[in-house]
Amino acid sequence: MLKRRKVSIIGAGNVGATAAHWIAADDLADVVLVDIVEGMPQGKALDLQEAAPVYGFDHAIIGTNDYADTAGSDVVVITAGVPRKKDPVTGQYPSRDDLVRTNQKIVADVVHNVVKYSPDAVLIVVSNPLDAMCHVALHESGFPRERVIGQAGALDTARYKTFIAMELGVSVKDVHGIVLGGHGDQMVPLPHHTSVAGIPVLELMDRETLDRIIERTRKGGGEIVSLLGYSGFYAPAAATVSMVEAILKDQKRVIPCATYLMGEYGYERLFMGVPVVLGAGGIEKIIEMKLSDEEREMLDRSAEAVCNVAKLLGYGDCV
Repeated sequence: MLKRRKVSIIGAGNVGATAAHWIAADDLADVVLVDIVEGMPQGKALDLQEAAPVYGFDHAIIGTNDYADTAGSDVVVITAGVPRKKDPVTGQYPSRDDLVRTNQKIVADVVHNVVKYSPDAVLIVVSNPLDAMCHVALHESGFPRERVIGQAGALDTARYKTFIAMELGVSVKDVHGIVLGGHGDQMVPLPHHTSVAGIPVLELMDRETLDRIIERTRKGGGEIVSLLGYSGFYAPAAATVSMVEAILKDQKRVIPCATYLMGEYGYERLFMGVPVVLGAGGIEKIIEMKLSDEEREMLDRSAEAVCNVAKLLGYGDCV
C-alpha cells in the first residue's frame, strides 16, 4: 500500500495554521497541527477539514496537543515560539535577538518531542530568530545537516521580488533574484544577480532606487509588525509550503534556505541563507555562487551578525 505523505506543523498560530491551509488546499499531504493550547489546534484543524468538500482535497487534517500523533512525519515544520509583539507599556517591539533565550528553550523542547516520533523527518525551522533556532534544532536533533533547514531566504527573496515588481509595474513571474545571508537586518539581496525577464535590473532602475528596495527588503518583517502589531504570516507560510512541496515531490528546486555551512562560502559551523537544491532528502546540494566584492562584503557582515547570536546560545565555534 502506498504510504500517505504526512507533514506535522508545530505551533498552530498564524504562520502554522496558514501553512496547514495551503498544504491542504494543494492536497500535498496529511497535516498534523500541534499546539500546547488545548482546543485551539483541534478547532483550527476541524474548521480546515470542513473546507475539504469546497476545495476538493482528500488529505486528513488533525489538531492535537499530543506529539504521538506526529509519528512517521515526512516533514516537520517548527513555527513554535514567542512572536514579535508590541510591548503594551513601552510601545516598543522586541528585536529578533531579544527572543533568543526564550525561543531556544521552546524549540529545544519541540525538537526532542519531534525526533522521538519522527526520526527520519526533514525539519524546516521557521521560529525566530531563525538562524539561531536552526542551530538549536541541529544540536538537539542530532540530525545530519541535510535534514535541518531554515526558512529564511525563500521569504526574503519573495519580498525582494515583490518590491521590484511593484516599482517597475511588471509581473512578479518575470523577476529573478536571490537573497542570501542571515534572516534579519543583515540579509544580502544580490544586485548583480537580479534581473527582469533576463534584463539586468540596473538597466531598468537606478542604483539609488534599487538600494531603497534592498533596505525595504531587510526591514520587511518589521514593516509588517509596525502595521499589524504582530508578525506577518501569509508570505512566511507561502515560503514554507514551497519548501515542503519541493521535499515531498522531490522537485530538486533551487531555493535559498538557511543551511549549516561546513566550509562553503568560506564559513564553518554556521547557518546562513544560501541557494540549495531541495529534494526528498532535504538539502541535496549547496550551490556556491560567484559574488562581487560588494556582495562578499555584505555576506561577511551578515555572517558576523549570525555568528554573534549563535554564540549567545553556546554555539561559539562558528567562523
